[in-house]
Amino acid sequence: MDAKVNGNVSFWYADIGGLPAYRAPLPGDIEADVCIVGAGYTGLWTAYYLKKADPSIRIAIVEREFAGFGASGRNGGWLSGGFSWSREKYLKTSTRGAVIDMETAMHGTVDEVIAVTEAEGIDADIRRVDNLTVATNKPQLQRIKAAYEDAIGWNVPRDRIAMIGQEEARARINIKNVLGAFIHHGTARVQPAKLVRGLAVTVERLGVPIYEQTEVTGIEKGRVTTNRGTVRAPIIIRATEGFTAGIPGNERLWLALNSAQIITEPLPQSLWDEIGWEGHELLGDAAHAYCYAQRTREGRITMGGRGVPYRYGSKTDVRGQTQQATIESLHAILTSRLPQTAGLRIDHAWCGVLGVPRDWCTTAGLDPQTGIGWAGGYVGLGVSSSNLSGRTLRDLILRRDTELTRLPWVNRQVSKWEPEPMRWLGVHSMYQLYRMADEREEGGLQHTSKLAGIADRITGH
Repeated sequence: MDAKVNGNVSFWYADIGGLPAYRAPLPGDIEADVCIVGAGYTGLWTAYYLKKADPSIRIAIVEREFAGFGASGRNGGWLSGGFSWSREKYLKTSTRGAVIDMETAMHGTVDEVIAVTEAEGIDADIRRVDNLTVATNKPQLQRIKAAYEDAIGWNVPRDRIAMIGQEEARARINIKNVLGAFIHHGTARVQPAKLVRGLAVTVERLGVPIYEQTEVTGIEKGRVTTNRGTVRAPIIIRATEGFTAGIPGNERLWLALNSAQIITEPLPQSLWDEIGWEGHELLGDAAHAYCYAQRTREGRITMGGRGVPYRYGSKTDVRGQTQQATIESLHAILTSRLPQTAGLRIDHAWCGVLGVPRDWCTTAGLDPQTGIGWAGGYVGLGVSSSNLSGRTLRDLILRRDTELTRLPWVNRQVSKWEPEPMRWLGVHSMYQLYRMADEREEGGLQHTSKLAGIADRITGH
């Protein structure tokens, strides 16, 4: 199965008329109070909340490509109010109450993002929906039930989560072999490029310049060097997520994990009648090499997954182009879950990178000695996490002691990833084991494959 378009950053830009024109680059050496490296969600949210809190603060954003070029303009459109994390990992360096507070704060990002888009006139196709994690075999069903019980044990309100059985799950989305689903209420679907482009315009309107076509070549105390000049600032925020490894000195900080998507042609109403999906839910599964999907505004289906998960040396893609094998793999996942889609054309395929810390736990922080701050390591759920990052960094920069700055992800320090070729071998071994585990479970294994546990131990997932 070929895609009509492969790359060109993402479908989300084709959906809004194509790639944007570049803003002007850095005009030479300048000074600022805060320099933000990266014009994606993290950098833009940080600038937005800072400027709202203190209109006099001088902020400069530098961006190698254009605002929204990275994951912010390529993601799956899940405003999930959560992030990929282990409560127990955060608990090792914090308290149970603080971990619960963090989860509550993250859930609140859905309402916060929607409130800002409404206040600032940003049209991002936001629609409040449920998030369904479906199970299509017995081990998957055991895992989602365990996840539900774990959430209850961590005081997640029962009005935010639910378990449904086979019939109710099938009535929502007619997925082949579905046995049940774990539901998160209070989530939303977004059009990622519309959101990031709207944020960029809003930040500019507040008086924050975004210097595009400006490649950062070094970050040190008080100074950001670029191919266009130097920005001197006492506070520097690294908001580069999956592209962090490309900055000298950060090669082993966060691993650049690849994720890819395909999108179908618009479905006729007769096909939607077969599939259902009337609630426009965010859709994922409980496989180890999981997938993620949404029903878009104009009635297409996106399907995402890992494909080729990692390029040697944390290298990134070329403007979103992905491998043919990845396109075929994602198409196979789509048609195995929804056989009704087998005859549909694939209009676009693309990929991007996301940042993965060594312990797979998201962080935000600011070093008071160097003035260098950061946020990221979102492990694929940055639409929500980046908003909380922006508000947290605002408080850290303004030296406010708030509920946000006391959350356990703030200033969390983790080990670096191993040098190559260990990183490449570890990540590819992990996903190969995940695929083997999924095959065994689909083949009739009655419990979670031990291969998945081995995969988790290899990389600390």
